[in-house]
Amino acid sequence: MKIITCFKLVPEEQDIVVTPEQALSFDNADTKISQFDLNAIEAATQLASDAEDEIAALTVGGSLLQNSKVRKDVLSRGPHALYLMQDAQLEHALPKDTAQAIAATVEKIGFDLILFGEGSGDLYAQQVGLLVGEILQLPTINAVSSLQRQGDKLVVERTLEEDVEVIELSLPAVLCVTSDINVPRIPSMKAILGAGKKPVHAWQASDINWSRGAPRAELVAITVPPQTARKHIILDNDSPEAIAELAEHLKKALN
Repeated sequence: MKIITCFKLVPEEQDIVVTPEQALSFDNADTKISQFDLNAIEAATQLASDAEDEIAALTVGGSLLQNSKVRKDVLSRGPHALYLMQDAQLEHALPKDTAQAIAATVEKIGFDLILFGEGSGDLYAQQVGLLVGEILQLPTINAVSSLQRQGDKLVVERTLEEDVEVIELSLPAVLCVTSDINVPRIPSMKAILGAGKKPVHAWQASDINWSRGAPRAELVAITVPPQTARKHIILDNDSPEAIAELAEHLKKALN
């Protein structure tokens, strides 16, 4: 079985700065694998139990793909090879463009199964995996909370609000897993050292015959919602007047 596990590189949340103009500054933000995609990588590693199974990690995007540290991080988590498709048009791509680029790339790589996380750590649109399945005209299931191999088929569980669906699935297929499916492993030192010996395939749009289509939506800006300054009210005694004042403040806050 050949599994492609897709991931997105996103800025480290704790490094993002809110500017006085209520905009977000990513100037000093480090790059990391989107947390939700770590579950997809781990699911691929657990599913590939046979020695003949092959796992390829894939990401598409802009300048963040140049981060060599993240490349080694991905490969230390189980994939046998890494594929990167970098293009300036994908720098701040919305789900449609990302999905079309991924679909073009996976067709060149070849696959039996494509895995996605439930969403990305920045936009969290939860659309890319479903769009890829639609473009490739393959069986596509989201909200996957359990994944088991049964011969040449897969048994998938979807945990819904009040039910658990069990689906038997033939390959090829596209699955979007939830963060409940597993706990991503922490790479060992041996795995980290071995990651540097694994192949990395860096492609451009021309290598996969991809070009951006007419946009249906445009990302205009990202701004921070207005924030109210935190109020500090100190009552330094327990007199009846102070208690009555406290009650009044609590009443206003609850209303």
